[in-house]
Amino acid sequence: MRVFVGRVFVGIVLVLLSTSISALAVGSSLPYARGGLTEYFDSIVQQYNQSGEPFRIEGRCNSACTMFLAIRNVCVVRSAQLGFHAGHDRHGNIRPSSTNRMINSYNAKLRAYVVANHFMETTAFHTISGRDIIGKFGYRECSG
Repeated sequence: MRVFVGRVFVGIVLVLLSTSISALAVGSSLPYARGGLTEYFDSIVQQYNQSGEPFRIEGRCNSACTMFLAIRNVCVVRSAQLGFHAGHDRHGNIRPSSTNRMINSYNAKLRAYVVANHFMETTAFHTISGRDIIGKFGYRECSG
């Protein structure tokens, strides 16, 4: 009986460990929450689209971080907060090329919304909740 219980315990530990490791393999927006250069984010999106690996948008996700919505296997956590604004340089000058890169990362419904509401015309942040990104704009909700 003792050997059987020991094997069951080891089996449970292995299952929990493999679940934790696979959870760590999922990409996350957390390290990129503040945004950055759109060119840098383009390459990350391409990497995830080529690999097919899952990617979670969670927590705050501002500026170029929202470009992760273009990842084919992306999901959004309901509690996430996504901040949209015009792309700009380090001096705050709006850069149409960066703004267009971000806009083109969104699905048609979200793109129309941020353009119609002038979110992408100023450097001020306009926040949309993960709940709305899922419910109003059709992005997939993360499970678990």
